[in-house]
Amino acid sequence: MLKLNENQKGSFKILSGMTTPPIVSIVGNSGSGKTTLIEKLIPEIIKRGLRVGTIKHDVHGFNMDKPGKDSWRHKQAGASIIIISSPSKIGMVMDVDYDHKPDELLPLFPNVDIILTEGYKFENNPKLEIFRPEITKEPLCKDDEYLLALISDSSVNLDVPIFSTDDINGVAEFLISHFKLDGLVKSQNQRQSKKLQIQGAQIRRNKAYL
Repeated sequence: MLKLNENQKGSFKILSGMTTPPIVSIVGNSGSGKTTLIEKLIPEIIKRGLRVGTIKHDVHGFNMDKPGKDSWRHKQAGASIIIISSPSKIGMVMDVDYDHKPDELLPLFPNVDIILTEGYKFENNPKLEIFRPEITKEPLCKDDEYLLALISDSSVNLDVPIFSTDDINGVAEFLISHFKLDGLVKSQNQRQSKKLQIQGAQIRRNKAYL
């Protein structure tokens, strides 16, 4: 099980099933378009100044490494944790003894404002479900108290907000409002504005010396 050090404990909270940063699970049947929705939602949230993390749930297991590569050889030799580090990114493969819940993975997400997961439809996390009647007759989470909204182009009688599959802006605004991330958006915008002002002042000073 993942454990926290003292510095990490202050970076998030778990209160009554709600986490900080919030975790939102994108769920739906296979082929419903979960990956596509997340792929479109990430830049829509990012352009509002928020930082996004994602988790892909794979119940079948996976192999991120390529046979023959140095890190693969480390793993084959018996290493329990492998970290690949470069100037631009870090990757890690770690052996675990059970399927971790999303909130147990929070220590791996410092400095993000919201986490989107693909999958975890049976966990007690806030959910957005993509519903396509040509794939399944009724929503998977129709009786799930954690269902926040439905993403569908069909008429569905559910007591939650319903967004069309192309209303990515609406979904982003809904999440920001629901989780009260508006303050973070304003703070990020203020920091960006101040940064631009400083850069502008530096440019003017440089021109004055020319």
